[in-house]
Amino acid sequence: MKIEHSYVYIREARFHAFHGVLPQERQVGADFSVSLRVGIDVSQAVSHDMVEVTLDYAELYHVVKFEMERPSMLLEHVAGRIGQAVFDHFPQAASLDISVTKLNPPMGADCQGAGVELHLINDKQ
Repeated sequence: MKIEHSYVYIREARFHAFHGVLPQERQVGADFSVSLRVGIDVSQAVSHDMVEVTLDYAELYHVVKFEMERPSMLLEHVAGRIGQAVFDHFPQAASLDISVTKLNPPMGADCQGAGVELHLINDKQ
């Protein structure tokens, strides 16, 4: 058996954070959702039942949580910081798809959220 592509992911992790352009957003905060899909070779984990041979999604969550706790004006900046932190912490990661969504953004629209998505390649591999 050959694995063509493999990923470790976190879907819609929820955070209350203080990102935004408006002063009130940075004081009161808002709710956010973050999803990540990390391209990584999991072939050893398929054969060997050990967390040491894969990317530990609990550790991945803590990397994201740390970056979400640091306020920024732009979600693009937040997503970029998370991406860099993931590649720094997990150098074996080949790629990262990330979305950061502000739930109920203050723009006068009835929507489920607004945000940014990035597809990043680890150019240090």
